[in-house]
Amino acid sequence: MHSQIKKIFPSFSNELIAEIEANDSIKSFESGSTIMRTGQYIKNTVLVTKGQIKVYREGEDGGEFFMYYLQPGQACAISMVCATKNEKSQIMAKVVEDAELIMVPLSLMDTWMMKHRSWYEFVIHTYRSRFEEVLEVIDSIAFRAMDERLEFYLKRHKDACGCKDLKLSHQEIASELNTSREVISRLLKKMEQRNLLKLHRNHIELLK
Repeated sequence: MHSQIKKIFPSFSNELIAEIEANDSIKSFESGSTIMRTGQYIKNTVLVTKGQIKVYREGEDGGEFFMYYLQPGQACAISMVCATKNEKSQIMAKVVEDAELIMVPLSLMDTWMMKHRSWYEFVIHTYRSRFEEVLEVIDSIAFRAMDERLEFYLKRHKDACGCKDLKLSHQEIASELNTSREVISRLLKKMEQRNLLKLHRNHIELLK
């Protein structure tokens, strides 16, 4: 287990990894599982070792707005923030690819921040990375037309999976961009006409 953690989190010191092994619990989640819900108290910091997790912000009307992915080697910054203030979660997280997570008790957060430089730097890097991603999302919403937002959305998914074949329905995209399915279908058709992508029955193939 030590070598596995070191491979996925290469910046962690050996001392930190030893403490993680002594205090963690490893859990597996199938695709489609919800691992964090809006309004719940968070008891663990989540470190991703396998799979992909999609993080959403829920609206009052029940809509889901996509914020960012969590990949192997990353942690949930929002769980860390909520932990330090003992606040309820403001986001929802769903597994989109079978995942394995290391659940680290939040009670150790402050101790490790002071005791392990590598943990301190990892937490700061996590905050900064998520903050930059959220800023990109805000810029997309505030300063781009829907066609540009759609291209930005598809690029983020391509980068996250490292592939050009995206298993996304028109309705799923519409919900995550807070618009109608008809608008998304029309824009995707225009992108297909520009040879940017090819539409299939159950997936979207990016050509560029």
